[in-house]
Amino acid sequence: MTFSPARWLPGPHFQTIWSSLGRRPVRLDSVMERLELADGDFVDVERFAGPSPDAPVLVACHGLEGSSRAVYVRGLVREALSRGLAAAALNFRGCSGEPNRLPRFYHSGDTGDLAALVARLRAERPGRAILLAGFSLGGNVVAKYLAEGGDALPPEVRAGAVISVPFDLARCAAAIDAPGAMQRIYRERFLRMLRAKAAEKARRFPGAADWDAVRRARTFSEFDGRLTAPLHGFASAADYWARSSSGPLLAGVRRPLLALSSIDDPIAPGACLPLAAARANPAVSLRVLPAGGHVGFVGGSPWRPAFWAEAEAARWLAAQAGTPESH
Repeated sequence: MTFSPARWLPGPHFQTIWSSLGRRPVRLDSVMERLELADGDFVDVERFAGPSPDAPVLVACHGLEGSSRAVYVRGLVREALSRGLAAAALNFRGCSGEPNRLPRFYHSGDTGDLAALVARLRAERPGRAILLAGFSLGGNVVAKYLAEGGDALPPEVRAGAVISVPFDLARCAAAIDAPGAMQRIYRERFLRMLRAKAAEKARRFPGAADWDAVRRARTFSEFDGRLTAPLHGFASAADYWARSSSGPLLAGVRRPLLALSSIDDPIAPGACLPLAAARANPAVSLRVLPAGGHVGFVGGSPWRPAFWAEAEAARWLAAQAGTPESH
């Protein structure tokens, strides 16, 4: 499938903002389940039934400060269901609407909770195909999980598809912290949500961080340096970015991985893409489009928009699982 950007959304910022804020909600039947974790915390997982108990299951991971209710997650799940898959949308810690129990948050390099969900799904129905998908931060988590696991991944994990991944977190932080009105809009939107969560943590865990310094953070570099890094065991923001970026790890990927990115992405720009690493690994298919924004890729008309990346990822993953609807 090829992508033609919608003419009524010219440029990366219209693609990025409209795809997040202008879409109609996607209504699907689901149940929410709680997954208890080994460290005493929990994550909530939204489950969507497939055509049969043995149907391959798509695990969807949302982006920064998203959730299983994000329109792009729902869009992907709808596409997956139409192709004969079941789905499980992971809410990272504190993203389901209820604060998590521990001082820590989620972060771009944390693959443990995804691994816990994969283990749960394997235990429920051994041998059933598991397909992974992620957007932005969630895509980095999926790519890193596949790279870290390599040949040792559970056999049920068949493939992954990721969209608008910040493969190089240091460069992506520099891009979003850069001068300019639009970058300021993106930065403040994310940091406003993150500071609100930090304020809630400060009330419950007053000694866990220098909360006054966190409240003063106005860039991603400051926020990650003052909270994300120390709270999760990293020496600095630079250490967190270096150890959590999936791009340098792509040589370890052994299951088919489709990555969809755009050159004009304002948050994970073309300079962040691991072109050489992808070319060197036949398991990785990195498709770079000239336009599409960040988690955008909107085509079609205003009255009938089409969301190319979600459809393409679902189609490709269903084909990896061999479902009849994928053809």
